[in-house]
Amino acid sequence: MQAIVDKEGIKRYLISLTVNGDTYTVVVKANTMLVNVLREELNLTGTKKGCETGDCGSCTVIMDGKPVNSCIILALEADGKEITTIEGVAQNGVLDKLQESFLNQTAVQCGYCTPGMILSAKALLTRNPNPTEHEIREAIAGNLCRCTGYVNIVKAIKEAAGQPVDEH
Repeated sequence: MQAIVDKEGIKRYLISLTVNGDTYTVVVKANTMLVNVLREELNLTGTKKGCETGDCGSCTVIMDGKPVNSCIILALEADGKEITTIEGVAQNGVLDKLQESFLNQTAVQCGYCTPGMILSAKALLTRNPNPTEHEIREAIAGNLCRCTGYVNIVKAIKEAAGQPVDEH
């Protein structure tokens, strides 16, 4: 990582990230958070800013295969990493089966938590394609939803995993 001192004497760093398969090089201050790079530098606004303390999960992205809260990850920590945001889940304009399941099971209400929920679930299904309900609930425990009560979200993740979904 290369350090640059700007004309005001502030040290900045040149970092490289691979986001949704595309490589980007950006200049950041040492205290710049990953969520800000994604939203403000790369214009990937599907990653939401909620609590900005790592508690709500609305900023969840997948970094090197693991879900992380991008509001508490320094951009410097993401240098050289592979990141997937909600914009990278659909392929060639076709929704991922998980996104389709969220629609089918009415797991989207206001939508603010949805990107983080989907990315947490995607990371789970990638490492465990047939999770139990307990494992699903554990995987999304860091994502707060004030609208749904989680029932339809769990159903959506089960459907995406090819599991039977209770209709009550």
